[in-house]
Amino acid sequence: MDLHRQRLNPYAQVNPPPESVERFPQWTHDETRELLAIRAQLDRSFTETKRNKPLWEATSSMLQQKGFFRTPDQCKSKWKNLVTRFKGIESAEGEIGKQFPFYEEMRRIFADRMERLLVFEKDKGKGVQVRVKEWEEEAEEEEEEEEEEGKAEESKKRRKVTRKKNHEEEVKDALREFMRRQLEMEARWADAAEAREAERRAREEEWRRVMESLQEERMEMEKRWREREEERRAREEARAERRHALVMALLDKLAQKYL
Repeated sequence: MDLHRQRLNPYAQVNPPPESVERFPQWTHDETRELLAIRAQLDRSFTETKRNKPLWEATSSMLQQKGFFRTPDQCKSKWKNLVTRFKGIESAEGEIGKQFPFYEEMRRIFADRMERLLVFEKDKGKGVQVRVKEWEEEAEEEEEEEEEEGKAEESKKRRKVTRKKNHEEEVKDALREFMRRQLEMEARWADAAEAREAERRAREEEWRRVMESLQEERMEMEKRWREREEERRAREEARAERRHALVMALLDKLAQKYL
């Protein structure tokens, strides 16, 4: 089976579309015709293979070679829309088919498929109805597979939303933790600043008391010095007066002796 898929998907290594291309652009008329031409070319492989993911990858790669950059899922979704519209046109009456621009391409694809089924059933000796029933069962299985893929995609989206919400909650928690730590840091900084200010005031108060004490000691020393200076001047004045009195007494005696 792997060898068969590799043979059906020889373009798996084609480079992906450039980032500048729109992710979901509108399908053009020429682009849709190229898709139908490639789908008609690979229709036999689609009917013979249940797992058609490699075939849609091959379809996408062949479109890329034509200059149309589409993902396998986009090709698959567009084909499903075309099939749904074609079946609605087939069940309608009148000339409504003329309003569907790809009616002839879709009709040829399904007509060729039915012709292959008829030839295959004739060669194998089986009834056409049995093969058609098997083909319908395969289509139902394909639809179930697509539904499961859709559920898986929806589950993936829900997980992505959940991861996004969890990431947002983690970011909010991180921001709250950051703000809490920032507030704690600011509080510690304010406490440290207050402690430094209190220490500075205490040092200034101690320095003021020391300076006042030194000032008082200096004033006391100056007072004692002035007192000692006054006592010294008083003693000198007293000695001077005694000398003067003694000299005057001697002069008086000398004056009385010689007079």
